[in-house]
Amino acid sequence: MNSKATKRQETDGPASARALPDKQIARAATMPVFALAAPQSGQQTRTSHTRHDADTSQGGTRPAPTPAARAASLPIFGPGIGSPQELNEAGKGRGARSNTTGRYENRAAETFHDGWDIEEDAKPLRTQVSEDAARTIITRNQSPDISFDRSINPYRGCEHGCVYCFARPTHAYMGLSPGLDFETRLFAKPNAARLLRRELAKKNYEPRTIAIGTNTDPYQPIERERRITRQVLEVLAEHRHPVAIVTKSALVTRDMDILTDMARDGLVKVAISVTTLDAKLARAMEPRAATPTRRLETIRKLSEAGIPTSAMMAPIIPALNDHEIEALVKACARMGAREVGYVMLRLPLEIKDLFAEWLADVTPDRAKRVMKIVRDMRGGKDYDAEWGTRMTGGGPYAWTTSRRFALARQRAGLSAQRASLRTDLFQVPATGPRQLALI
Repeated sequence: MNSKATKRQETDGPASARALPDKQIARAATMPVFALAAPQSGQQTRTSHTRHDADTSQGGTRPAPTPAARAASLPIFGPGIGSPQELNEAGKGRGARSNTTGRYENRAAETFHDGWDIEEDAKPLRTQVSEDAARTIITRNQSPDISFDRSINPYRGCEHGCVYCFARPTHAYMGLSPGLDFETRLFAKPNAARLLRRELAKKNYEPRTIAIGTNTDPYQPIERERRITRQVLEVLAEHRHPVAIVTKSALVTRDMDILTDMARDGLVKVAISVTTLDAKLARAMEPRAATPTRRLETIRKLSEAGIPTSAMMAPIIPALNDHEIEALVKACARMGAREVGYVMLRLPLEIKDLFAEWLADVTPDRAKRVMKIVRDMRGGKDYDAEWGTRMTGGGPYAWTTSRRFALARQRAGLSAQRASLRTDLFQVPATGPRQLALI
């Protein structure tokens, strides 16, 4: 194992994790699928301009060139970043290539090449964590194409830095960029457990499965010290409330003591997101998430502990990781996953430009092909938020992908039905005199 691989593992999960029992799977997780393009040179200069009334005619976003046009003029780099070589050093371990101003701001900042090749010292991009004084913790939704109606997200922003993350646009609500700000300026909710207990105690509360990690990862690196996710799980376990967890992190195994007890009563299930078996591609797309090998190992550990575990290939990216569907489903099944699912690449709002920049920088030879297939699935657009198809896309490619996934799941002997959790064991938190009587 080289030094880079060792350093990567230390950022997510215990360093003492055992090697996979299946040598073929471990080998597959390190096989490169494509060669990453070398950074190009050039100095970037920041400029700003005021947005006019026309800028707010489309939901507060200013007119911008298409992703293909932006990709053609790359590299583009964000505020505080100099040349691409400096981005490689200062922005090392980050997914986004730029830090474009959020769509709700009155002024926008962009970068351009000033023609000078003067080397400047790059400032390192350090993660900043602020406390979010949340007033509620359970978020409700009425979306007809997802399996839960409530969720908890202990953090805003995510240090994993997945370039395709559909949660990136939410950072604009904070007056920040969905680009590098989303990865480096994080918000923690230290009062999450207290708020949860209070909301569970409401008279009209009806227990249903709470999803954790549906927006940002609850086990991202800052959870190691903050332990907010664990505190939330302790409250849910105390009151026997069902919970479903989604994560890319091996850190979830830290809480196996809680999860194992909840699993005995049918109160928990965990989904591990495995996007690719190629460690090099994973490093480029998800720079601070666990390696594919660590994620497969996490599935095995959770499954052996009796915790219902599934795998999510999210997202499937046309012409980039779609060739891995069969191998990935098989690998997850062999590690003990009971279910597998997938989500097609989604590019709402700012993500379409961020993803186009990333494609042009990392794999320029495939950029046009990837985006063409994406548009073919979305009616000629970069994204279509239509209920029922936003997760899967439409057209021949989407249909073929759906069939391939279904056949791979069938050959692996996995169920197409989602496991349900119990709600009849819920115990309402005591309040008022009843709570004082316990002291």
